Amino acid sequence: MIATPMRFTRNSEIYGEDEAAEYLYQVVSGAVRTYKILEDGRRQIGAFYLPGDIFGFEAEESHISSAEAICETHLLMVKRTAVIFRASHERELARQLWDAMALELRRFQAHSMLLISSAEERVIAFLLDISRRTTKSAAIDLPMSRQDVADYLGLTIETVSRTFTQLEQNGAIALPTTRRVELRKDTLSNRFAQNFG
Repeated sequence: MIATPMRFTRNSEIYGEDEAAEYLYQVVSGAVRTYKILEDGRRQIGAFYLPGDIFGFEAEESHISSAEAICETHLLMVKRTAVIFRASHERELARQLWDAMALELRRFQAHSMLLISSAEERVIAFLLDISRRTTKSAAIDLPMSRQDVADYLGLTIETVSRTFTQLEQNGAIALPTTRRVELRKDTLSNRFAQNFG
């Protein structure tokens, strides 16, 4: 299947809310956020997509949220109708699409459950998820800002910053820079388990 490579600069729109959902996208490099602007003007980030992730799935014919490149981002895009047509004839492609949609649903469910947790639990779960998705090492470089993290976790930027500081003081993480986080996974996982236990 022929995919079109696309390049997006930092903060540039990939698609807007209510626009026709004509394409599926895969992140090659960089990072993407999907979001909605709420009636009171706040931004709620629904998901972050990292290299390898596929996004753009919609139940209807239009997008329910907007998507932006967080940083310099390269994507592959393919017509949704072409994927659906081909999947109707190729069992392996149909299975891959099913897996991708199931993963999207699982992330949505996990995010929904996360929003009823404490601020510390939200930040810890976020860091563990990003670590699992990006690297096998104990250090992660966050492509997103603290404001992005706050808008994803349903917290204020002050609460996110304070929680990062508390986790650092408790020895669960180290913060060499504002975007680089070194995880002490045993300590972090134990704190997460204690909070949920």
